[in-house]
Amino acid sequence: MTYDSWIGREVRATDRLDEALAARWLATFDLPMPSPAIMPQGIHFALCTPDAPTGTLGEDGHPARDESESSFLPPFSMPRRMWASSAIEFIAPIAIGAVVERTSRVASIKEKEGGSGKLAFVEVEHETKANGTRSVRETQTLVYRDAAAHDAPLTPSEPESGHFDKEAWRTVRALTPDPRLLFRYSALTFNTHRIHYDAPYARGVERYRGLVVHGPLTASLLLQLAGSELGENRLRRFAFRGVSPAIAGDLLFLAMRDNEEGFELGAFARDGREVMKASAAL
Repeated sequence: MTYDSWIGREVRATDRLDEALAARWLATFDLPMPSPAIMPQGIHFALCTPDAPTGTLGEDGHPARDESESSFLPPFSMPRRMWASSAIEFIAPIAIGAVVERTSRVASIKEKEGGSGKLAFVEVEHETKANGTRSVRETQTLVYRDAAAHDAPLTPSEPESGHFDKEAWRTVRALTPDPRLLFRYSALTFNTHRIHYDAPYARGVERYRGLVVHGPLTASLLLQLAGSELGENRLRRFAFRGVSPAIAGDLLFLAMRDNEEGFELGAFARDGREVMKASAAL
């Protein structure tokens, strides 16, 4: 089956960044209420979230996909879905109280054969407006993979004897994402993917060592690191790519340093394993 007919499909959603949502986002990350009432970069992840009815969710918790014209994403046979990367352009900040509209469009679909089986890559372009002003452009890459074998080794492996080199970075922040943080982020983004809250499913079906930290959650933490160093809402561009899963309960290092293009950021396990690679520019 070919999926060319999905290219160009669009969905539109509306939302409002009310005080309650802003307060929940800030509380999740232990951040103070901003003054003036302009939210930190990354809040767009919690706006215009998917609202598929519970009865239409697939086994993994994502909205089910089929061959109908109402199915925004194609019905690939590969059941495992990951948010692989995003390239984001911040155009204007989003204020508390703003009315938000997001248009999402399927930009490209590519199928490949990888070492672990079939892969499908879908690029989705999102444009977010706040009070009619273009605020955020994002190109998101989703990856679909074959199911894991029931006896496949759990990934990632337990931390090894290596260590993360803090001296190589300008700024380093350490934290341990735990299930409470993951639960709150899932609630904020209305994300029902079971790898983030259902440990038996994460281990038994998708063969992760534990609950998986959301990619955009790690990206949000890196954005907050940049905001604390450079000032809020100063980034013009931010891009991130997941390299390896971060597991709830494992120590995570967030790091940032200058480079010729602007800034290099990353998230690392305590043994130095790279979890996320990111870049930013003012």
